[in-house]
This record gives sequence, C-alpha cells and structure tokens, in this order.
Amino acid sequence: MKTRNAAPQPPTRPKAIGAPGFTLTELQIVMGLVLLVISGIITAYLYGLRMFEFVKPKLCASDDARQTVGRLTEEIRSAYLIRVGTGSANSFVEASVGSPQAGSAIQIYPSQDTNIFIRYFWDASDRALKRLDSQSGRVTLMAQSVSNEVVFTSEDFAGNVLSNNYNNRVIGVTLQFYQIQFPTMPIGPGNFYDFYQLKSKITRRILF
Repeated sequence: MKTRNAAPQPPTRPKAIGAPGFTLTELQIVMGLVLLVISGIITAYLYGLRMFEFVKPKLCASDDARQTVGRLTEEIRSAYLIRVGTGSANSFVEASVGSPQAGSAIQIYPSQDTNIFIRYFWDASDRALKRLDSQSGRVTLMAQSVSNEVVFTSEDFAGNVLSNNYNNRVIGVTLQFYQIQFPTMPIGPGNFYDFYQLKSKITRRILF
C-alpha cells in the first residue's frame, strides 16, 4: 500500500529581535489619557460629595417635618381638649382670652382627665421642638433647627388668628427650619444657610 506524504511545511521565520513597540510619544499620549480619565473620576466624586452636603439639610428638615407633623396630626385629631400658649418642660401658660391665641407651645388632653396631657413646646436654648408626655415625664426631641418661636396658632376657617378659645377652631402649625449648608464651614456672616418653612392646619375629629 502506498502512503501519501504530507505536504512539507515552510520553515517558520524567527522573529526579529528588534521588533517595533510603543514609541515615547505614544506612551506619553496613553499616560495623558489615563491621567485625564482619573482626573474626571476624581472631579465627579468631589462634585458628588458637594451635592450630598448641599441636599443633606433639605433631607434632614423634610424628615423632621414629616415625623413631627404626622404625630401632631394624629394626637390633635384624637384630642379631647387643646390649649395654645407658651411653655417649657416644666410649665405651661395658656394664651389669655382677648389676646391672640398663638404661642410656642400646645397642650393636648387625650381625655377629660386634665392631669394627663401631651405638651409640644419650642425650646429657645437649642432651637428645637420637643414633646413632653405627662405620664412618663419623658421629653422627646421632635425637630431641630427650628427658628420661629410662634409655632402654634388657633385660627378660624379663613386662617385668621382667634382671640378666644372657640371650640371649632383650627390649630395652625408653622415650622421654619434653618440649616447650615456646608457643616465644615464656620458659623457666622457670609456663610451659606438653607431655609425651609412648613405650614399645616389640623382640627379635632370630635367637636362638642
């Protein structure tokens, strides 16, 4: 039997020792492009940090306002009796008849027992809105960086502040928040501040 010889393969040519590579100009171009990309990434990262510091006060204010108004709304709607005036963690003075029913505090009575109450008050020492539960004696921080002293008002249907403690009144709540935009900056004139205001009107479910 005859076998067919495979076709002879051409001899491989050895590679030249001095094969061409990247020139100095090409390396400089590549390094420049890499540095440009890295610079862009760093710039975008720093911009993201700056935007985070910019929106953080807004998020904090919105979160405080949402929690405060949500709890206030539920407690006012279910209240048996409400008084508007001025107060602190230790005392409460109701606005007198004949004067504007507005102040820094509100006292909410869930039932006919006036010894059990919930008091919301604006603390001037740290500019915060706080909540006092008479049964536990616990004071809870509700909202920080509140700049306005007159937080609560007693109003009629048209939004006018009343001068008497009418039964079918509407409780107005105003929260004015101030926040420093960039916390690393010193506090004082010429710095950046953010300001927000939230207004709400709440009335009781049961009027008698």
